[in-house]
Amino acid sequence: MKLLFDQNLSHKLVLAVADLFPGSAHVRDAGLASAEDRAVWDFAKSQSYCIISKDDDFHQRSFLYGHPPKVIWVRLGNCTTVQVETAIRRHASDIATFAADAAAAFLAIS
Repeated sequence: MKLLFDQNLSHKLVLAVADLFPGSAHVRDAGLASAEDRAVWDFAKSQSYCIISKDDDFHQRSFLYGHPPKVIWVRLGNCTTVQVETAIRRHASDIATFAADAAAAFLAIS
């Protein structure tokens, strides 16, 4: 599974979890740093990314439109990049199960 990190998450996470999620990207590297959610959604869908974000707008969008793309919602509040990386690593098996589930559209991690 390739992750597309939203603007509210550090671009450093792409390299930090590259061993688990190769081919991942950050919205700024895709030219979407200041793009509206719809543009990020469409890009993720067309490029087979799973959006990972702290923004609950993508959570709501996943319920409205289903998938693709799948959405991972990071529910950590104010936190460091290291704490986000730790949560992603702690939930790596959950994310893998989520990726393999054809019916799943949304996963919350904390």
